[in-house]
Amino acid sequence: MLSIKKINTPSQGTIRLFLRKVFDDGVKRKLNNGMITAIGLIQGPLAEIIVAGDVAEKTSNVDIAEVAGNCPQHITIIGVFGDTSSVSEALRAIEAWEKQSKPWEAN
Repeated sequence: MLSIKKINTPSQGTIRLFLRKVFDDGVKRKLNNGMITAIGLIQGPLAEIIVAGDVAEKTSNVDIAEVAGNCPQHITIIGVFGDTSSVSEALRAIEAWEKQSKPWEAN
């Protein structure tokens, strides 16, 4: 199961945090230039977040990047970076994909 969160209009402190945790130079450049107005976070098992990132990029005009961190459960985070409407669209597509791929877990 994926955990999906969204940050609209990230603060300067949040941007500085991501500049330390993301190694993708293109995403860093966009963060530094104020070109990112929303950030989606996808956490879960590696195979699922890689597919979720692929769904995000194919669905909307967003960039994805791994967010580095230390987690004892070996759960990874993928960031979805872009404008507010594009990130929202990408996260909705991921939620729909997850429900479709695991119908027995739907509410």
